[in-house]
Amino acid sequence: MDLFNPSEEHRMLREMVRDFTTDKVEPQAEAHDLSGSLNRPLFEALGELGLLGITIPAEGGGAGMDATAAVIVHEELSRSDPGFALAYLAHSMLFVNNFYHCSNDEQRARYMAPVISGEWVAGMGMTEPAVGTDVLGMACEARRDGDRYIINGRKTFITNGPDGHCFLVYAKVDGRITSFVVDRDCPGFSTTPKIPKMGMRASTMSELVFEDCEVPASYLLGEEGGGITHMMRNLEIERLTLAAMSLGIADRCCEIMLQYATERSAFGKPLTEFGQIQRLIAESYAATEAARALIYATAAKVAPGTRNRIGTDACKLFAAPVGKQVADNAMQVLGGYGYCQEYKVERLLRDAKLLEIGGGTLESHQKNLTRDLARRVQV
Repeated sequence: MDLFNPSEEHRMLREMVRDFTTDKVEPQAEAHDLSGSLNRPLFEALGELGLLGITIPAEGGGAGMDATAAVIVHEELSRSDPGFALAYLAHSMLFVNNFYHCSNDEQRARYMAPVISGEWVAGMGMTEPAVGTDVLGMACEARRDGDRYIINGRKTFITNGPDGHCFLVYAKVDGRITSFVVDRDCPGFSTTPKIPKMGMRASTMSELVFEDCEVPASYLLGEEGGGITHMMRNLEIERLTLAAMSLGIADRCCEIMLQYATERSAFGKPLTEFGQIQRLIAESYAATEAARALIYATAAKVAPGTRNRIGTDACKLFAAPVGKQVADNAMQVLGGYGYCQEYKVERLLRDAKLLEIGGGTLESHQKNLTRDLARRVQV
């Protein structure tokens, strides 16, 4: 079996997304990095291709594919524009995938069609100004008031915040983490101006602000206190697809540095004949292929009803530094050219750093993996 394209459908998906990335994503990547803006028409084109509901069953309006398909899309998009891929991830994984699996038919009827088509951009609100990795310490609160909930608090570093219409938001009800869907029609909800950032600039980021925000009781997802289950389940596919983004960055940087080192000569011979350059290229390739094998092997074991926190934590812990290191190696091979915008390496290096932080820091993965592996020994 082909681990990376396990079915003909997966192979066709990869070809489609790669062609789309080459023809549509690549030409606009530099401009939207410089402007720090999301390309909304291009985002809607993802909906036309059926990619915004990639993991949603066909009866729910989605493509009916699996975690491997989600990995393929994120890897291919990230070869050209990781920032745009991050906007896609926040929408399709953090909102669409999560929302579908914790919502009822009435809620799906209101939200699924516009988010799968791309008419509405969506996101997820979990991180808070004073609480990052320690999500259980969140301070955002919701209280029941008749046929509505009143939410107060702030969420920060929210991808798609400035562009989003709706968000899956976690807040505490009587001390228990609970999930809500909140949109711009809710009184008391607002977003701050976009937060400038080092990389991933083709996706926008802001705070979500809840000031006595009135949310209909029908916007409660699942039951009060059920948010922690929703959160933990969706973090697995989030970490897997973030790892896939790092893979896409590393793969593109390997390609760029090899092409450059083959064409460029110094002291009368190609760069590929210098031992220092050989080390950078060879180690980059080996690390990229190791990440690829781990990510796709894990993706085959991730599904809505199948938990695999150890595998997905391992993927992101290993793969996230690979993207950054390979991009850094590529810059070293290209020298001054790598430090300039022409070869795209400087942008990919800036983008890669976020993957060691977002969706769980490397330190959180080390903690989770050690704890979960220790439990295996105890059992």
